[in-house]
Amino acid sequence: MLTTAVILDGPRALRLGQLGLNAPGDDDIVVDVRHTGISTGTEKLFWTGQIPPFPHMGYPLVPGYEATGEVVEAGPGSGLRTGQTVFVPGAACYEGARGLFGAASRRIVTRGSRVARIDPGCGAEGALLALAATARHALAGVQTALPELIVGHGVLGRLLARLTLAAGGPAPTVWEVAPDRMAGGEGYAVIDPETDPRRDYRTIFDASGNGALLDSLIARLARGGELVLAGFYPAPLTFAFPAAFMREARLRIAAEWTPADLAATRALIDAGTLSLGGLITHRRPASQAAAAYEQAFGDPACLKMILEWGAVQ
Repeated sequence: MLTTAVILDGPRALRLGQLGLNAPGDDDIVVDVRHTGISTGTEKLFWTGQIPPFPHMGYPLVPGYEATGEVVEAGPGSGLRTGQTVFVPGAACYEGARGLFGAASRRIVTRGSRVARIDPGCGAEGALLALAATARHALAGVQTALPELIVGHGVLGRLLARLTLAAGGPAPTVWEVAPDRMAGGEGYAVIDPETDPRRDYRTIFDASGNGALLDSLIARLARGGELVLAGFYPAPLTFAFPAAFMREARLRIAAEWTPADLAATRALIDAGTLSLGGLITHRRPASQAAAAYEQAFGDPACLKMILEWGAVQ
């Protein structure tokens, strides 16, 4: 069995190509993918070559961890059946390429236990489920205080703000410096940090991935306040100790989502409590993958790029 997939042969060396697929077992499903999202976090770091060492890291690889599609084969132990629509968080099913993430493919083979059933009516928005679960995981960590300040109004920042409101919390303040990303605040204010006089935030969630901001964010904490690193940071992080010492600051790192986060997020979406609307700003056919990745990583107006696989064989 063959598939057409996005293949990264090395930094900035991206192409569509044919790969063999592992034969499905009794617990596996085969999914014909309709939509995949491009991550401006980890995928961008793979694309630029800035990704820090990961287990099983290497090129060539199939990127992506955001796919939706239809089950076209289902093993007897998979727990699923053909015709169902599912979200797939990637797969390691390829011959000749690593599947460290592995979602950007026309066809995927994976265990049925790894996917999540979704409403077919979700369409391309279903590909945002993992990112929404990542935001939920950051909010549902060891400390459960909701964010008062969110740094960055990209897709992750917007999801953090929406989940805060869905949890019944006060509207957070969101910082953004890119003019193209100032709009779109739904029930919360989006401001330039230079206009914000506050120095007493009890909880700050950084969704920017910019490690150079740590000192300025610590300076905005109240005594005993918590700074949550919800983005991904390619370089070692440092901060000046005196300001953190004076504030008795707490630092928390939010890791990737868990199956429980995925289930809870899907329940919020199904109940209408959390909306994924307005987050997808750009779409391209998968045949234009190289241009799509360039735009996703280089255009500040592009919040989320979706590849559409329907016309790809």
